[in-house]
Amino acid sequence: MKPASYPSPASDAILVNGLELSAHIGVPDAERVEAQRLTLNLVLVPSAPLSDLGDELGRTVDYYALTRRVRQLAGARPRRLIETLAEEICACVLEEFSVRAVEVELRKYILPDTEYVAVRLSRESLRG
Repeated sequence: MKPASYPSPASDAILVNGLELSAHIGVPDAERVEAQRLTLNLVLVPSAPLSDLGDELGRTVDYYALTRRVRQLAGARPRRLIETLAEEICACVLEEFSVRAVEVELRKYILPDTEYVAVRLSRESLRG
C-alpha cells in the first residue's frame, strides 16, 4: 500500500496494518443495527525524520494512542459510508498527531463472493 505521491523511497513512514475496528456502518438501516468488523491500514509520514527522534516517544507518533483514538472515532456514531469514516480518520490523524501525511485503507467485509471492499485515501497536512 504505497501512497500516490508520498512517502518517496527515501522518506520515513510508520505503518499500522490490520487494525480491527468495530462500527455501525452501512447504507440500509438494518445494516447499521449490529456493529461490523472493519480493518484499517495506515501509512503515516511523520513530521520529523525518524533519525531525529533520539529514542524519545514524545518526538514521534504514539501509535498506541493513535490506535485507541481511531477505535474511539469509529465507534462514536453510526455512518452510512466507509468513505465518510475514512475521511474522518484522515482528518483526525492529521489534526491530532505529529504527521505531515497519512494514507488510510479501510476494509469492510460485507459483500458475498468478495474478500472485502475498501476505500483508500491519501491526505497531507495543511499546517506549514
